Amino acid sequence: MLQTIRERAQGWIAWAIVVLISIPFALWGIQSYLGIGGEPVVASVNGVDITQRAFDYKYREVRAQLRERLGAAYRPGLFDEKTLRAKVLDQMIRDNLLLQVSHDMGLRASDQEVRALIVANPAFQKDGRFDDATYQRALRLRGMRPPEFENGLRQQIVSTQLGRAVVASAFVTGKELDQAIRLQGQERNISYFIVPKDRFKTDGKLTDQQIDAYYRAHQARFKVPERVKLQYLLLNAASMAPKETPSEDDLRQLYESEIDRFTQPERRNVRHILITVDPNADAAKAEAAKARIIAIRKRIESGADFAEVAKEVSEDPGSAAQGGDLGFIEKGLMDPAFDQAAFALKQGQLSEPVRTRFGYHLIEVTKIDPVKVKPFAEVKDQLLAQAKKRQLEGAYYDLAEKLANLTFESPDSLEPAAKALGLEVQTTGWIERGGGKGIFASPKVIAAAFSDDVLEDRHNSEVIEPERNAQESIVLRLVDHEDATVKPLEAVREQVVANLHDQEATEAAKAAAGKLTEQLRAGGKMTQVASGYELKQPGLVTRTKADIPSAVLERAFRLPRPQEDRPTYGSALLAHGDVAVVGVTGVVDGSPSALGQAARDQEGRELAQAIGSHYYDDVVEDLVSRAKITRKAVVESGD
Repeated sequence: MLQTIRERAQGWIAWAIVVLISIPFALWGIQSYLGIGGEPVVASVNGVDITQRAFDYKYREVRAQLRERLGAAYRPGLFDEKTLRAKVLDQMIRDNLLLQVSHDMGLRASDQEVRALIVANPAFQKDGRFDDATYQRALRLRGMRPPEFENGLRQQIVSTQLGRAVVASAFVTGKELDQAIRLQGQERNISYFIVPKDRFKTDGKLTDQQIDAYYRAHQARFKVPERVKLQYLLLNAASMAPKETPSEDDLRQLYESEIDRFTQPERRNVRHILITVDPNADAAKAEAAKARIIAIRKRIESGADFAEVAKEVSEDPGSAAQGGDLGFIEKGLMDPAFDQAAFALKQGQLSEPVRTRFGYHLIEVTKIDPVKVKPFAEVKDQLLAQAKKRQLEGAYYDLAEKLANLTFESPDSLEPAAKALGLEVQTTGWIERGGGKGIFASPKVIAAAFSDDVLEDRHNSEVIEPERNAQESIVLRLVDHEDATVKPLEAVREQVVANLHDQEATEAAKAAAGKLTEQLRAGGKMTQVASGYELKQPGLVTRTKADIPSAVLERAFRLPRPQEDRPTYGSALLAHGDVAVVGVTGVVDGSPSALGQAARDQEGRELAQAIGSHYYDDVVEDLVSRAKITRKAVVESGD
C-alpha cells in the first residue's frame, strides 16, 4: 500500500497534498508568533504581555531563593501564597515597565558591560579567573545557551540604569548633613528597670475553652515539619579513578606546554640614585635635575662609594637609607625606561642618566641571577598529579553533563541514568525542610528537594552542585512526602497551659509597668518608683549600645526630648515577655565638627544614596500610575 502511495504521489496530486498539509502548519506558526490564541496572559504593561508561563517560572524562582536564603528557618507558612504571588506579579510589572521606559530613553547595555558581569561572576571562574569552558558548562546545566543568558543580562543592566541615574542625582546640603550627623550621633542619658513577668505567674486553673481557643489560634507553634524521602544519584570526582595513568610522553608534552611555570626568569639586584622631577616641570627645572645627576655620576666615577652617595643625595625615600638598594627585580616590574636600562647593563656597570616619570636615575647592577629552568625530573611528580587532576576533572564534567541530559530525558526515573553512567541509586531517610546531614545540609539541595518540580510534578531535580568548584553533583527524586501536620491537643496540652500562663503573666507585667510609668510622669522619682526592682543607670548611651536590650534603646530614642529638666518616660515589651520602664533625663546631639572630612564625606554619600532611593521609588510610583496596566485579580498557578 505504501509503495502504491509513493508511486502515485507524483505531479500535481503530490503538490496539492503538500499545500493542504502546509496551510494548517503555517497558520499555527503565525498564530504562535503573534500570540493569537496562545498561552494565558496574567498581566499586560502598555500592551506588552506577561504570560502565565513566565509568571510561574519567576514565582518558582522567588520561592527557591527564599528557601536558600532562609535555610533551616524557612517554613511554608511564613509566606501567604496569595500575597506572595501578588508581590511577584507586581515586581514583574515594575521590571517590565522600567525596561520599556529605559529603552524609550535610549538606554542600552554595551557588550563590554555584559562581558564584565560574566567575567566577574565566581560561578564562571576557575582558579580565580574566568574560564570559558566552565561558563559554557554552567549554562548547559541550567538548560541555557550563551545568547539567551547574555540577553537576559543585557536587559537586567538596562533596567537598572534608570535607578542608578536617579540615585546618583541626589545630593545633600551642608545643613541636611549636619542635622543627620546630630541625629545619628545623638546620645541619651537613660535609666531603666525591668518588671519581670515571673513575678506575676500563677498556677491558676484554666478552662478547657481557654486551652482549646489558644491551641486553635496558635497551631503554627505545634506543627510537625514537612518532610520527604528521596532517591538520589551522587557524582563525585574524588571517588572516580582515572581511566589510565598518563604516559611519560604525555607528561613531557605537559611540561613543554607549561614551561613558563617552571622557569625562574633572569633577576637583577639593582641600586639607584634618584633626583626627582615633577612630570609637569618646565624644561629649565628638568635640565637642572639632569645636571645634578650628571655631577653625581662623575663623583662615583671618580671613586666615591655609590651607597654613601645614595644615602647623601638620593631623593627616593624608600631606598636612600639602604644605599639605594632596590633588591632583586624582574623584567616588567619597574618603569619601562628604568627596566630597559637596568637589563641592558653588565654587572657592576653604572648607567647614564635615565629619565622616568619620577625624575632622573643613576642605576647600577650589583648581581645577576640568570634564567633557571627546573628540570623535568624535578617536577615530574607535580606534573603527574596535575595530569591526573585534569583527567578526573574532564571525566567528571563530562559525566555531569551526561547526567543532566539523561535525567532530563527520563524525568520520571533515575534508573536509566544510573545504568548508563554506572552509578548507584541511593535512598535517604526522612529529611525535614530544615535539612539533614552531610550533603543534605546544603541549602541548595534542600531547596531542590522541596521545589515544585520535585514535590508537585514528581520530576527528577536538576543537577545540583552544593559547593562551587567542589566537583560533586547530585540529582534528586521524590520517594515519599508528608505534609506538615499539627500535633493533637492531647500531645501539647502541657505546652499550651504553660504558654497561657506566660501570656497572662506578661499582660500583668505590662499593666504593672504602665502604672509605674504613670507614677513617674506624675512627678515620682525613678529611685522611689523602682523600689523593689533592679534600677540600671547606664548614663549617656548611643543608639547601638551593645549591653542594653534593643527594645529599651528603641523606646529611649523614640521618647520626646526632655524639656526644662523634666524627664520623659515610657515602657517597652522585651523579647521574652518582661517589660521595661525607661526614663530619659537628657539628650546630647552628635557634633558635625567632630567628624573628620573623610568620615563626613562618607556620611554624606550614604545619606544622598538613601534620599536618591526615595526619589527613585517616587519615580517608579509615578511611572506605574501613568502606565496602562491590566492584571488578573488572582494569579493562579499554571502548573
